[in-house]
Amino acid sequence: MPINILVTEDESIVRKDIERCLGNLGYNVIASADNGNDAISMAMKHKPDLALMDIMIKGDMNGIAAAEEIKRNMDIPVVFLTAYADEGTLNEAKMAEPHGYILKPFKDVDIQTAIEMALHKHSKEREMKQETDFLRSMAEHKEDSDVIFVKNRSRLVRVKNDDLLFVEALKDYVVVHTRTESYTIHSTMKDVETKLGGKEFLRVHRSFIVNIEAIESIKYAMITIDGMDKEIPVGGSYKDSLADRINLL
Repeated sequence: MPINILVTEDESIVRKDIERCLGNLGYNVIASADNGNDAISMAMKHKPDLALMDIMIKGDMNGIAAAEEIKRNMDIPVVFLTAYADEGTLNEAKMAEPHGYILKPFKDVDIQTAIEMALHKHSKEREMKQETDFLRSMAEHKEDSDVIFVKNRSRLVRVKNDDLLFVEALKDYVVVHTRTESYTIHSTMKDVETKLGGKEFLRVHRSFIVNIEAIESIKYAMITIDGMDKEIPVGGSYKDSLADRINLL
């Protein structure tokens, strides 16, 4: 199924060249406009998969303002076309949170690369939002406090709390470590901490949540987990809460 693209460019020769290029690359130009107001109307009417938007277009509304209005009403990526690469223009354009830029004059490969990167980035952003919303929903509608569901590729895996050893933050990902598997998901430690809750789990470091029942030993502010070689650090601000949760003789 072809990707539907809205083209906004006020120079007719350039617009036709863009439409030709998109057609040759296998994309479908679902609509085109030469001003901001028409671009917004066309976007709402045709619901394109992506908008190619010239920054400097005729009329009272420039491409940046039009893009912002489109994104307020629709969840689609926007790629800016511009012959102006000065810092001021780019800083203003960043406020619209575009998914890419194409500098004029451009080649066909420039358009294809920008579009494919924008679509990929937008797809990943939607996946991350869906996963975050799912975790939040699970936290708000907790029916079984003894299990959680972890997304693994295209399915949800049921994990018992007793089998979940610790959770680790790695850049933009969170890794859930169980006794038999590790699952990498798009989420934040805050969301996971909220979801887990309960008395079994405790945040011991900005990058680690542990299952209290899985702690084998603690030495020099390093936690050893039962059955694992990995040691987990205890952050300074978390030491008191850990001390309060363990039974110390």
